[in-house]
Amino acid sequence: MSPQRPDRRQILELTASFMPACVVGAAAELDVFRVTADRPLSAAEAAERLRADLRATTILLDAVAAMGLLEKQDGRYTVPAELRPLLVEGSPDSILPMLRHRMNCLRGWAQLAWVTRAGFPGPRVSSIRGPAADRAAFVAAMHSASGPVADDLVARLGPPPFEHLLDVGGASGTWTLALLRAVPGARATIFDLPDAIEQARARLAGTEFEPRVSLAPGDYDTDDLPAGADFAWLSAICHQHDRQHNRALLAKVFAALVPGGRIAVRDVVMETCRTRPLRGAMFADNMLINTETGGTFTFQELAEDLQSAGFVEPDLRIQDEAMNSVVTARKP
Repeated sequence: MSPQRPDRRQILELTASFMPACVVGAAAELDVFRVTADRPLSAAEAAERLRADLRATTILLDAVAAMGLLEKQDGRYTVPAELRPLLVEGSPDSILPMLRHRMNCLRGWAQLAWVTRAGFPGPRVSSIRGPAADRAAFVAAMHSASGPVADDLVARLGPPPFEHLLDVGGASGTWTLALLRAVPGARATIFDLPDAIEQARARLAGTEFEPRVSLAPGDYDTDDLPAGADFAWLSAICHQHDRQHNRALLAKVFAALVPGGRIAVRDVVMETCRTRPLRGAMFADNMLINTETGGTFTFQELAEDLQSAGFVEPDLRIQDEAMNSVVTARKP
């Protein structure tokens, strides 16, 4: 049975989808939602607060309002009350960092034809917020993506009864918190670059988990990993590198674990044809655009890389259409 192909209208709709993404992304990057959250503003007031052109601001605000993300009444704009938790910074449910991160991705995606011809990423263009803010948005966006699914995925995984978790590239601690909620007596170490560790420090501060988590700034490309854990969590890391790089990292994880320790790799897992799942095929392009050597891998490839590091019993414990497949293995 031949697959159903998109028709003319659907193909044209696919190629127009960049327009609403750019409208929402520009509003996020310019802080439109922040400045209109407290009280309704006229276009002139918003333009002044955004330090932007009045005509351009009016056009942008009208487009955002047409999409339902702003209310417009009597020529004044404000964020609808029910959307403020999603669109305003600082809310635990905010998706603002992900909106900004996707705009950073979009600037690269526009160069996909050039990148395909060249075989390497094009020049990275920062947002209007600057490179440091873009990096912070990336780290925070990972929490926006993983936070809503972390507890459910950990429950599906049924993590081993570990005593000490090593969260490699653990960012602001989303997965550490989910795993510690599942195993109340355990403790954890988050290892990541210094800026990510500072976000983890802020997220943990004053919580019941703060005493149970050690923060270890470092670079897994140049530094050894903290030793002594019996469970390692590698979330959304392998797709950033090629297999040779991943084998070197997995060998470091193997060395850091105690005998009998386990590893769980959360990532995209492709079928052997590499055209399924669709979201994985699209994500491979994202890695082509944004990394020097990254990509997506099949279970067989991940299993071989784990075994090359010394792990045994690789198992595809969870298979998912997106980033939430999990492969596990054991250190003898």
